[in-house]
Amino acid sequence: GTIPCFKVYETEHSLAFLDISPVSEGHTQVIPKYHAKTLLEMPDEYLADIGPVLKKVAAATGAEQYNVLQNNGKLAFQHVDHVHFHVIPKTTAQDGLVITADANWPARQADKEILAATLEKMKGRL
Repeated sequence: GTIPCFKVYETEHSLAFLDISPVSEGHTQVIPKYHAKTLLEMPDEYLADIGPVLKKVAAATGAEQYNVLQNNGKLAFQHVDHVHFHVIPKTTAQDGLVITADANWPARQADKEILAATLEKMKGRL
């Protein structure tokens, strides 16, 4: 469809525009011009195009530090059923994504046998 936007950058396969609910100045969304709900549904040529666009947009924000965020599915907090990436400049501790010291990454020590089994399952799906 056609919706007005504050376009930052555009290619044959991608569009980058300012987020209308930014969490920091320069917060930009980068979307493929192909409708897919998740990365697994996207043709490779669209994915190949998005990487360089993300790099250009990150540079255009002027921020030396930033997050690139992409969610797939409701459990992963995807609220729009179209693949999109957020480039979120992080210029202060309060701007952008905020992860506090008490909200550590939920990591745990992995069992090597479980890692080996997981690796075999994943290799079988490639």
